[in-house]
Amino acid sequence: MVEKQGAAQTAARGANSVGPRARVWLAVAALLLFTFLALDSLVGDSPTMDEQNHIARGLAFLRTGDPRLSLEHPPLVNALSALPLLTMPELRLPTDHPSWERREGWYEFADLFLWQYNHDVDRIVFLSRLPIVALHIALALTGYRFARRLWGGAAGVVALWLHLFEPNLLAHGRYATTDMGGTLFTFLATFLLWRLWAAPTRQTWRRWAPAALAVGLAFGSKMSALGFAPVWIVLAVLPLYPDGGRGQAQAAARRLGQLAAAGLVALLVVWAIYGFQWGNFQFISPDLAALNGRAGPMPTFWAGVEQIARLSGGGRAQSFLLGRFSDTGFVAYFPVAFAVKTPLVLLAAIALAAVWLLRDGRTRRRALFLLLAAALFFGLTMTGALNIGYRHALPALPYLLVLVAGLAGREVAARRLWNRVSIGPRSIAAVVVVVLVGVAVWIHPHYLSYFNPIAGGPANGYRVLIDSNVDWGQDLLRLRRWMDEEDVESVRLGWFGTADPTYYAIPHEPLPGLGRDPFFRLWWAVPFDPAAPPPGVYAISATSLWETPLRPEEKNVYAWFRARQPSDRVGYSILIYDIP
Repeated sequence: MVEKQGAAQTAARGANSVGPRARVWLAVAALLLFTFLALDSLVGDSPTMDEQNHIARGLAFLRTGDPRLSLEHPPLVNALSALPLLTMPELRLPTDHPSWERREGWYEFADLFLWQYNHDVDRIVFLSRLPIVALHIALALTGYRFARRLWGGAAGVVALWLHLFEPNLLAHGRYATTDMGGTLFTFLATFLLWRLWAAPTRQTWRRWAPAALAVGLAFGSKMSALGFAPVWIVLAVLPLYPDGGRGQAQAAARRLGQLAAAGLVALLVVWAIYGFQWGNFQFISPDLAALNGRAGPMPTFWAGVEQIARLSGGGRAQSFLLGRFSDTGFVAYFPVAFAVKTPLVLLAAIALAAVWLLRDGRTRRRALFLLLAAALFFGLTMTGALNIGYRHALPALPYLLVLVAGLAGREVAARRLWNRVSIGPRSIAAVVVVVLVGVAVWIHPHYLSYFNPIAGGPANGYRVLIDSNVDWGQDLLRLRRWMDEEDVESVRLGWFGTADPTYYAIPHEPLPGLGRDPFFRLWWAVPFDPAAPPPGVYAISATSLWETPLRPEEKNVYAWFRARQPSDRVGYSILIYDIP
């Protein structure tokens, strides 16, 4: 027994051999490598499908103070993203166009802003992406703080690396959309609520106020963040924290009261984010239309809540999963997306950390908190019909990364999962970090299109999932470069994206696609014989290949191409077919 105790103490000392100074250098190295990878990749990605909408509404809000374009997305993250554009006073907003007055005119408004009213797209997009990179770093630092509070300093460093180099976070941590902002602020709010509830007798007011503010920032960052309200309620009720001498029932009631009060403050924060907008309500649903003659606070926000609720019952586009289509979504969509887009090393580490930390009574409650936060939100995403990207479940991921960081925690440092296996949990955590960084470097700069070997890798990903999982219009600049390198004078382009190929001087003949009208209208006026395509070089976006605007029985436009392997590919989102 004495020998076993001595061995455990020796292992614990060895696990803590990485001192504070070394941890600082490891953190600095992680941030520097991340910054290089993020900036080097984002400058090569053309504007993705949704970015022009987010950029235009953000700048419109900053310039006019009017959040009318922020119907489906609150203005917080869009405004942050557009802040650097204030250094370009020459930019023109199409507020003189009828699209500014229409309820859902932001698509045309954004297209005019980026491609017609102004002529420096690359600079606009680059500047708008920089604040999102900063939000990604803030997410990683939040993960560092959370893991350090839960498991200790070494775990904090592991969490920092995991959050910076997980490929799905890295993909969306470079685009001017609300996905990274929503993920950050919901995660921050959950962390601050845990900090409040984990110490019920210490500085309650000082802990409650930041949590309430963070909840407001979460609700003001992305509409789907409202899904965390029931998650936080469940977490407040469960006996996962010290009761402060009150008994579990009384402690749970106190936590619920704190959360309810935070919710009221959060609404004030959201109202401030909307610029204290006051006006007539603008609902569409017959049950709410009677309120439209009345005025109230932030009518755009409430109309957005209604809009998202309506979308949850029926997707804006057909859902695609493993070659099948659905108008109402697939229950298995997000589980499959998680299984094929998460690196295998992380899948294994999540399972291992769950077993390791749940079976130890000292760490069980903290591990349960993380697992439940992730599982509850992930479960909510499975009930919706908007199956167009794993990014909608992205806010569940940081909790799992903090769980994995628990393998480097001080309380399990001296333990072994199996007596016959000498490797310790911190060694496993180090291996996970090294492999994950290797994955990030290997897939660079194509983070959006990452798929693990379960799906057959990124080259086969478009046969499993489409849209923002693999093809969001990010490879148009690379198509132009590929044409120059291969000496291709012109392509027949089946484009999926809002970026304008003509702006980038890409000689092309439009084929059926989605995102721009010259491509979209060709679904019903196909300019070639689908059964026997004529000779030429065809560049077809992976999403266009599956003909999402058409009903399943109508999908014959690109059937000939789907039955064949491409001759080449640009990135992993544009498939090349060279027909002699």
